[in-house]
Amino acid sequence: MTRFGSLRRPGALISVAAAGVLSVGLSAGSASAHTPHLTVDCSTATVDLSAYNGNATNHVKVTVQGDDSLTVDQDFKSTFHQDFKLPTQSSQSVHLVVTAGDGSQYNDDETKTATGCPVPSTPPSSPPATTPASTPPSTPASSTPASSTPATPAPSSSTSSAAAAPVSSPSPSGSDLAETGSSSSTPVIAGAAAVVVVAGAGILWASRRRRAAQH
Repeated sequence: MTRFGSLRRPGALISVAAAGVLSVGLSAGSASAHTPHLTVDCSTATVDLSAYNGNATNHVKVTVQGDDSLTVDQDFKSTFHQDFKLPTQSSQSVHLVVTAGDGSQYNDDETKTATGCPVPSTPPSSPPATTPASTPPSTPASSTPASSTPATPAPSSSTSSAAAAPVSSPSPSGSDLAETGSSSSTPVIAGAAAVVVVAGAGILWASRRRRAAQH
C-alpha cells in the first residue's frame, strides 16, 4: 500500500500542474481575444477589431460627427478593419460601438476626439460684378468746321426747268432781242441789189446807144 501510495502522489502532482498550466493558458487566451482598436487624428479615423468569435454574429457601428455619410452599421465575423477620411473641421469626433455575439463582457463603447485641427481660411467672396449701363455711341466730330452761314438749299429740278424755260424759248415779238451777226434774209437782199444794178446798167447802155443812132 505504501508503495502504490507513493506512486500516486507524483501523478496527482502532475495532474495539478497540467490543470494549472491549462487554466493560465485559457485566461491568457481570453485576455488576448476580442480586441477593439480606435485611433482618430485631424484627417483620418481607423477602426480595427480582431480576435472576435467567428462562430458568433458580432456587430459594429461607427459614427463620424459632422458627416453622416461615413456612418457604418453592420455585422462582422472575427475581424473588422476600415479607415475613414474625415471632413475638414476644427474638431474630429468618432464614436465606436461593438456588440460581441458571444457575450456582453466583450462589448465596447468608446468615443475619441481630435481637437485643434487646422482649417483653411476661405477667401471672402467678391461682390458680383455690376454691368455698366450702356451709353449711346457718340457721333464723331467732323474734321471740317461747320460754317456759320446756313447752306442755301439747292433748287429742285422742277424749279430749274421753270427758270430755264424763258431763256431757251425766243420772245414772240422778237423786238426785245438784239440782232447779232447776219440774218437769214441777207442773201436775198444782196441778190435783189445786184439785179437792180445790172438792170440799171442795161438801161444806161440802151439809152446811150439810142442817142448815138439818132445822131
